[in-house]
Amino acid sequence: MIRKLLGEPPRVNKGILLDAMNSMSDMLKLLERQIQASGDPTHAFRKADILTRGLMSSLDELEQSHHAAAFFRTKVKAGYAEDMSVNEKSDYALYVFFYKDGFVRVFSILDKLGNWLNDLYDLKTGEYKPHYSYFTVLRQFRYLKMHPAMTDDLNDIKDSYTDAINRLRKRRNTEIHYMNTEMQDDLWQRHRALYGKIQLEDLDHHLEDLKQGLEMVNRSLTTAFRYTVKQWENREARP
Repeated sequence: MIRKLLGEPPRVNKGILLDAMNSMSDMLKLLERQIQASGDPTHAFRKADILTRGLMSSLDELEQSHHAAAFFRTKVKAGYAEDMSVNEKSDYALYVFFYKDGFVRVFSILDKLGNWLNDLYDLKTGEYKPHYSYFTVLRQFRYLKMHPAMTDDLNDIKDSYTDAINRLRKRRNTEIHYMNTEMQDDLWQRHRALYGKIQLEDLDHHLEDLKQGLEMVNRSLTTAFRYTVKQWENREARP
């Protein structure tokens, strides 16, 4: 959708994005077979199907947000807000919009994945923490000593993106609870320069953090779904 608005051809999934999408598609095929075989009297399989489709849609939207942010970033040439042309200010505003949409979506998808894992593996995380996150679910897996192979892989992925995710989380929390993140950058510049020109935030560094967040999401989804599909197929620990 975004690429059509930008005058670009449709995206062709590849790399880790393709891996993530394929792993979720494989899960949908298994769920469909289970629904056909059992009739799904409790609707548990249908719920898992809906949640999986929701994750696929959310991943698609996150990738589009990152792509659009990167597209409009290339159009911002000035280093100071006062030096921007009218068109460049518009492009900068679009960059900010898609960048912020992207980092909010990173944590939204992770929490949806946490909810999916909590339901399928019956972790009952909500019994001791009603408002839990993806990271809480990972800790619950370890506390219960369940599925250590998957848990270790997911934690390794999380740890490899710690710095970028922490920066994104801080900006997400600022955006939601305090002030617009780009205005916080402006405030810092005002503090440093007083009445001088406001230098733009480091757009490339911020965009790289978002790229890292997208990578973490892709790898986490692939790991969780591949493991679950394998477990299901082997009948060792059906969710």
